[in-house]
Amino acid sequence: MANKVSIIGSGNAGLTAAYHFSLQGADVCLFGAKGFDQPLADIESRGGIEALSSFNDVPLTYAGFQQIDKVTRELDQAIAYSDLLILPVPSFAQEPLFIEMLPHLHDGQIIMLMPGNYGSLVLNRIKQEQGYGDLDITFVDAISIPWATRIVGPAEIAILGMKEFLPVAALPASKTQEVIARLQPVMPLPLTVLDNVISAGLENINFGGHPLLTTLNMGLLENFDGQFNYYKDCCSISTSKAAAVMEQERQAVGKALGLTLIPELEAMNALYAMECETVYEVNRTSETHGKLNSAPNSAGNRYITEDAAFLLVPCFEFGQLAGVATTMVTSCLHIDNAYNDTNYFVQGRTLNKMGLSGMSVQEIMDFVA
Repeated sequence: MANKVSIIGSGNAGLTAAYHFSLQGADVCLFGAKGFDQPLADIESRGGIEALSSFNDVPLTYAGFQQIDKVTRELDQAIAYSDLLILPVPSFAQEPLFIEMLPHLHDGQIIMLMPGNYGSLVLNRIKQEQGYGDLDITFVDAISIPWATRIVGPAEIAILGMKEFLPVAALPASKTQEVIARLQPVMPLPLTVLDNVISAGLENINFGGHPLLTTLNMGLLENFDGQFNYYKDCCSISTSKAAAVMEQERQAVGKALGLTLIPELEAMNALYAMECETVYEVNRTSETHGKLNSAPNSAGNRYITEDAAFLLVPCFEFGQLAGVATTMVTSCLHIDNAYNDTNYFVQGRTLNKMGLSGMSVQEIMDFVA
């Protein structure tokens, strides 16, 4: 009997997950919310999802065509289909989607967030506040999605590459090995264990590059409509020096929390099977990241609205709690606040939103253990 998995979300990662999990032999249910369900109509029209073998004359991997067992616009149907629920959605969509899911969930289900970005903590708080404290479900945070991928046409995706493995952590961390055993049969790459969901947030490799490089290059990105190869063109000798300072701050926060974080260079080399000597070299030479010209063209891009708000803000908050200065992180957030006329220190993923307000560092570590 095939393994079953439900994909909640029909964006780039959702369609790629549906395709790749099906390629792995799993039966897949793909949910798309009303108003965001055009990809489902395209799949229904074509009879499945095609992964292209090339795009813009660039050879691509994992090409083929896969039928999808079930597509639905009804959330309750997707939740009933499987006990494995994968949410490859932006961080800002996690909360409203989970509130809508709550009445339909049942004991024993796993909810995997890709990327996690501390979402497990937020959803666990919501579960308690909404009166579902006795509901026995397990949250899992992944550091990111497995793929570099794009929807490039109706029911067509371009998979530019895939990580060598995907680090994850459950809430509580004592369940991580158990949930990996349940999730691994449907996943197209190995899942590896992280200390806890806070480690999963701090290990998201978008932390060091996306918000800072986008912020520092905003004039060119806006004026030239993002017509760049983002990683090659937006990383320079000087911007890589600024990113190195931000990396030092991330490491210092992790150390103050009692976590041993993998250095960014080591993580990038391992995840993408490279042997680069600097992060600058990673950005300039990575085949996975350099295949297509695709860059943000405004401050409203997710590299700021998601990666600054849901990665940098938690790092700042943990730094404040542990007495660690995060000057580069804080500076980047202040500039992004000005860009988007907002206050990410309030609107972002704070300790209060994670249900950790008022706790000491040790109490937080015990809570997620």
